[in-house]
Amino acid sequence: MAFEQAHATFMQAHLQSRTGERRGRLERGHREAEKLFCRKVWWEVQGNFDRLHPEYEVVDWRGHSYFCDFVWLAGPVKLVIEIKGFGPHVRDMDRQKYCNELNRETFLTAMGFQVICFAYDDVANRPELCITLLRMVLNRYLPANSPADAQSIQEREILRLACMLARPLRPVDVETHLSLNHRTAVRTLQSLKAKGVLTAVSGAEGKHVVKYELHNDAVYWF
Repeated sequence: MAFEQAHATFMQAHLQSRTGERRGRLERGHREAEKLFCRKVWWEVQGNFDRLHPEYEVVDWRGHSYFCDFVWLAGPVKLVIEIKGFGPHVRDMDRQKYCNELNRETFLTAMGFQVICFAYDDVANRPELCITLLRMVLNRYLPANSPADAQSIQEREILRLACMLARPLRPVDVETHLSLNHRTAVRTLQSLKAKGVLTAVSGAEGKHVVKYELHNDAVYWF
């Protein structure tokens, strides 16, 4: 099914299931930025709109309704996705609105949601980066169905570890983080090196590889 038909079916199903302000908010809120995200990012990653809910209502700590741009509900996973334009979210925001926004994200986290945000400019002009980052998030929740999938999950976790540590990785870092034996850790690091994701760093005498640095463009591999 082509995107336009799938998106129209997706929206019609949610419109039919809502009444009153919930329906009105969906009609008013799902506009250019949200549809652009659906077409250029979500559809490219998932190829369907299963379990994705547009303009999803959450009642905040003040008893006020807040409508998230999207929420992906997959079993116990509750992922909030926001598309933020520079104008309303930065240029036109006063101190109170800024405080409310931060408090809302903290409240959503306390309610079991994971919140991720994409800049509208990136969705419009650098969708490949948004695709990569979204895929990295969703891959944490998608099951591995084969040994090849298990291997790729290990590699993605190593990439996340390298980003988190912000320094060259040692085999012992991978062993500790993933509970792998030394041989498997080294083999996985070498696999990432062969793919161009990591660069080998030799020791003082230049004879043996002791560390692996994250390649500048590594984020685009996952």
